[in-house]
Amino acid sequence: MARTVTTRIQPRFADFDIFHHANNVAQQSFLDVGKVDYYARLLGERMLSGRVRVVNVSTTTSFVGQIRMHDTIDVVTTCEKVGNKSMTLHQQIVVDGEVRTESRTVMVVFDFEAQQSREVPDEWRARLLAD
Repeated sequence: MARTVTTRIQPRFADFDIFHHANNVAQQSFLDVGKVDYYARLLGERMLSGRVRVVNVSTTTSFVGQIRMHDTIDVVTTCEKVGNKSMTLHQQIVVDGEVRTESRTVMVVFDFEAQQSREVPDEWRARLLAD
């Protein structure tokens, strides 16, 4: 079973429209904050800035409920699948125990110096899939 990380989001006034709903762009930003926190906690800060890191190649998001200005917002992130060169993250934006947004992102391991994809390092695989 993969590790799960819950990240509390501190929304900004600009994240909300005139009706006090979190807009879709802001929700993608919330999910990105969850990704950064997830990787930093499980793989360390170097993974976010080193020569070999991940790049998003595909994201699908379903907006299933409203997020309002004064809601307590959590992003729940887990690694659903680790392939040879890619990983699939599953994320949910949760308010009061209820899923409001659900997203899946495929990320490829990329060597920025060599400008090519790489296999998922064994150390990353072990940390992402540890109980």
